[in-house]
Amino acid sequence: MKTVQLSSGVGVPALGQGTWNMGETAAGRQREIAALQLGVDLGMTLIDTAEMYAEGGSEEVVGAAIAGRREQIYLVSKVYPHNASLAGVRAACERSLKRLKTDCLDLYLLHWRGSVPLEEMLEGFQALKRAGKIRDYGVSNFDLDDMHEARALPGGDGIVANQVLYNLAKRGIEWNLLPWSQRNDVPVMAYSPLESSAREQRAMLGNPGLRAVAERHGATPAQVALAWILRQDRVIAIPKASSPEHVRQNRAALDLALTPEDLAELDRAYPLPRRNSPLEMR
Repeated sequence: MKTVQLSSGVGVPALGQGTWNMGETAAGRQREIAALQLGVDLGMTLIDTAEMYAEGGSEEVVGAAIAGRREQIYLVSKVYPHNASLAGVRAACERSLKRLKTDCLDLYLLHWRGSVPLEEMLEGFQALKRAGKIRDYGVSNFDLDDMHEARALPGGDGIVANQVLYNLAKRGIEWNLLPWSQRNDVPVMAYSPLESSAREQRAMLGNPGLRAVAERHGATPAQVALAWILRQDRVIAIPKASSPEHVRQNRAALDLALTPEDLAELDRAYPLPRRNSPLEMR
């Protein structure tokens, strides 16, 4: 498994598992647990969740999936912005730990920027780290200006990752955020690497250029789209998969080597935006 090293010295899998929309229904619970466990068996031991996902239901699914094998897992969760105050983040973290049935998170992220001052958020994260409740902390949905501001604050140099929307169809971070992140040792965690809604997925995965590259490799368009992200330095992809077939397909993307000709064709199919624009969010 390819790994990405965080500035804290921890190496994490470049290909992990996302859990957005998991935990929404009791009917899907066992299928979701089995999919996550298969992913872990295949080496995708980074699992990303959030207190927002199914209002804690996703964390409960993850907790059930990792029972008895917590030591294998790199566990990531996220706190709501309105819970990111000094007292609020402590309570939110405890609730997440209880749902996940663990005593420590490997990485805790601010889900997006809200009204709580960044100084207070960072103070709360540092307190959780000193208390042994989290090993590292980071942010999500932070644009370059946000990163500059946060990194200049006390504790800002402890931000080890930024989770953002990034895929072939949404390449805006390549203007400045991604190059800055790579230069400054703040890996990007790409969420929705295969898009999120069914309409967006059809549009991206149905592109003739992507399908042509996939056919040359005997792969699926989704595997090529994942391989395109995974080839990059200091980028982690966290696709969601709730079926065994999709889990195996995601893992196989890590072994797909794209050629310069493939990359040129994908650039033509999904050109970089013509100008810098605000960070896109889901």
